[in-house]
Amino acid sequence: MTDLLENFRLYLIAFLLPLVLSLCLTPLLRRLAIRGGHLDKPTDIKTHKVPTPLLGGAAVFLSFFAALVVMRFYTSFPTGTLRDLRVILFGGGVMFVLGLLDDLRKPKGLGVKTKFAVQFGVAVFTAYYGIRIHFIQPDYLGFALSVLWIVGVSNAFNLIDIMDGLSAGQAALAAFGFLLIAFPSEAIYVNFASAALAGAALGFLPYNFSKKYKIFMGDSGSLFCGFVLALVAMGTKYTEVNPLGVYAPLFILAVPIYDTLFVSVMRLRRGHSPFVGSQDHFALRLEKVGFSRRRVVWLASLCTLSLVLFAWLITQVALVWGILIALVLTVEFLLVSTAIAKIKI
Repeated sequence: MTDLLENFRLYLIAFLLPLVLSLCLTPLLRRLAIRGGHLDKPTDIKTHKVPTPLLGGAAVFLSFFAALVVMRFYTSFPTGTLRDLRVILFGGGVMFVLGLLDDLRKPKGLGVKTKFAVQFGVAVFTAYYGIRIHFIQPDYLGFALSVLWIVGVSNAFNLIDIMDGLSAGQAALAAFGFLLIAFPSEAIYVNFASAALAGAALGFLPYNFSKKYKIFMGDSGSLFCGFVLALVAMGTKYTEVNPLGVYAPLFILAVPIYDTLFVSVMRLRRGHSPFVGSQDHFALRLEKVGFSRRRVVWLASLCTLSLVLFAWLITQVALVWGILIALVLTVEFLLVSTAIAKIKI
C-alpha cells in the first residue's frame, strides 16, 4: 500500500508539473508567434476566420520534456525505463521539429514525401530500440506493424486537429486512458509519459478554446502527441485477464483513428488523394447538420471517455463479456459511420 501511494504521488507530480508549465508557457509562446509572424492563415480548406498564432505545440512539447527531465532527478528510474523515456524524448523531439518546420513553411509545408520519410525513420528507430509490438510473430512482422502503428497514430492526431480543443482534448483523454490501464503496473515509462502528456495537453486547452488569447497547436503539437500516445499504447500488458484486451488501445484511440480512416475512404471514393486536405472529417459533417463546434468537441470527448472506460473494462472481464463489448462497439461504429457518410459536405 505504501508503494502504491508513493507511485500515485509521483504520477500526480508528473501530471501537475507539465500542467502548470503549459499554462505558463502557452501565452508566452503566443506572444512570440505574433511578434515573429508565425501565424496560421485561413484558406479554402482551413475553417478558422483570422490568422492565429501557431506555437501551442511548442508549449506542449517543452512542458512534457521539462517534466520528464525533472522527474528523472526526482526519482530513480530503472535502466529499462530510463532508456524508453530517452527514446520517447528523442523521437518525440524529432517529430516536434518536423511539425514545426512544416508549420513554418505554411501554406505549402514540407511536402508529403519528406514528412513521411522522417516519420518512418523515427518509427524504425523507436522500434529498433525496443518500443514495439512484441506479441506478434514472426518478429519482423511485429516490427513492421509497430512502424506502421507509430506513423499512423501520429498522423491521425494531426488530421483530427481541425477544431479548437479536438486533437489536444483527445490526446489528454487518451493519455489518461493509458494511465488508468497501466497503473499500478510496472509499466513505469507508460505511467510517467501518459501523466506528463495529459498535463501538458490540458494546460494548452484553455488558450486553444479562448477567443481573446487563441493559439493553435499546429502540426508540431499534434504529431508529437500522436507519437507519444502510439508509444505508450505499446508499453502495457492488456491480456492478463482477457486476450481481447489487446484491442484496448484501439478503443482508446478510436476517434482519431476512425476519422483518419473515414476521411481516407471518402476522399478515395471521390477519386482524390487521401493526403490532400478536404472537409470530409466527421466533425465538419456534424457541424453541417447544426452542431456547434464546441458541442462537436464535447461529443467527441464524451465518446472517447466512454471508450476509455470500455477499454479498461475489456482488460478486466471474462472472454465472453469481452466479445460482447467488442461486438456492440463495432456495430455502433458501423451505424454511426453510415449515418455520418450520408451528410453532404
